[in-house]
Amino acid sequence: MVGISGFGSVLPWTRRMIVEQRRWLDAAGFNDLLALCQLVPGPNVVNLAVVLGDRFHGPIGSVTAVAGVTSGPMAIVLTLAAALSQVSSLPLVTNAFHGLGAAAAGLVLATTLKMAHPLAAPRPPVTRDWRAIGMALLALVAIGLLRLPLLASLAVLVPVSVGLQLLPRRR
Repeated sequence: MVGISGFGSVLPWTRRMIVEQRRWLDAAGFNDLLALCQLVPGPNVVNLAVVLGDRFHGPIGSVTAVAGVTSGPMAIVLTLAAALSQVSSLPLVTNAFHGLGAAAAGLVLATTLKMAHPLAAPRPPVTRDWRAIGMALLALVAIGLLRLPLLASLAVLVPVSVGLQLLPRRR
């Protein structure tokens, strides 16, 4: 169901199902697992499906979870591609896709805010992880606003972030 619920990104629906509805993971656990899944090649939600499928039912669970996440969207995309080739130049269709893009961006932004919440919430023994919040904001400015190259930005931000996390925390 998650695979066909999103357009442009299924992460908001995935988080909602895993954290809020099914309660398979708490918010911080979801963030940690998603961060791990972002380190390996491939779509983040598919990587997440592999890990969660394996956690609950081993390798067969991984295969089933990936099929569940990808088969519905693949069928929809193939059907839409065939239909869209006939009507793609119509202004109504173009405007509809611009609207869908804006809605998808709004869902991703809302999910980003939900995922940031555990970083700012009190966590023992530290009250707030300001280092992580600061690095997220720095990455947003560097990549999102200044449009610096992704790989160059990560080559600088990742070592700085790891170094900051290794420094002793003040209490």
